[in-house]
Amino acid sequence: MQKPRIIDAGRRRSLRGMGGLSLLATGMFVRPALADPAVHRVSQPLMGTRVDIVVQCASASMARAGMIAALAEMARLEQRMSRYRPDSEVGELQRCAGRRAARVSPELFALLRTAADLSARSQGAFDVTIGAYAGWRFEAPGVHVPDAVELARERPLVDYRQVMLDETRGEVLLRRPGMRLDLGGIAKLPILDAGMQTLRRHGLHDAMVNGGGDVMASGQLQGRDWRVGVRDPRAPERLLGVLSVSNGVVASSGDYERCFFRHGQRYHHVLNPRTGMPTDGPHGVTLVAPSIEAVNGLGAAIMVAGEAAGRQLLAPLRGVDALIAGAGQPWMSEGMSRRLRMA
Repeated sequence: MQKPRIIDAGRRRSLRGMGGLSLLATGMFVRPALADPAVHRVSQPLMGTRVDIVVQCASASMARAGMIAALAEMARLEQRMSRYRPDSEVGELQRCAGRRAARVSPELFALLRTAADLSARSQGAFDVTIGAYAGWRFEAPGVHVPDAVELARERPLVDYRQVMLDETRGEVLLRRPGMRLDLGGIAKLPILDAGMQTLRRHGLHDAMVNGGGDVMASGQLQGRDWRVGVRDPRAPERLLGVLSVSNGVVASSGDYERCFFRHGQRYHHVLNPRTGMPTDGPHGVTLVAPSIEAVNGLGAAIMVAGEAAGRQLLAPLRGVDALIAGAGQPWMSEGMSRRLRMA
């Protein structure tokens, strides 16, 4: 695991010159409290992004121990759920596809159960078997667009109904040879939440965990709620507004993080399970909720399903505030309209 980067008190003092906001990273703000020796921060690459932890604690040693433990727990779960590691549980499931079931950890089994429920609710707009569209490459210099023949060959392998979950044995079977899982749309929030729970077990209750714009917030920072900036997916260099959050989660999905242009066409990483091509619906979705259960994976599902279907998915949920940003004026739930302070 890569050594975490910890900002100490001397480094925090050097941040004072940055003005009203002492940190701006992946849509998250921390006010000048970083100049406070009771505020501690650690950063580390995880899950293909950068994970930041900020805690307020009078004891530097207590803060350091809790943050390092949280990063270790998140790294442990990432290793189990990564589709890029041959020694991961996901890798084992893919090797066994079409042949036999494999026993998985309770964490992965619970995640796949959540995925199955969301897939059924969204009528397949969310589908973790989208990993079968393996030809896409979104990182320069090796960007690649699979051709129609390749996508047609892979399309029969994308079907969430072919993922068999055996609750009694804790086993999972991918029924068709060649099936592959991509948990990118649903694994990050539970991993970040595991980091937050680790912080709390270490007595750190005023804390924030941010991973690529998905934010877990607990308690407050210097007596005020945590501030989370919401990026405008149509112009990611600017903000739509700022949210104040305590003891909750902000989940963001967008088509601006991993994308490239080819022959005048823009391609992004949020794929439609039915076609294997990037979605052409909303550019971004932001959800705020007290916990991850109601919103995990939902942003990706809405980006595939579109605004109208997304609003139907949101309708029965209580305590969830939502913003859906398309080509025109963003749609906001009543709760989000009250919560979001426009930039």
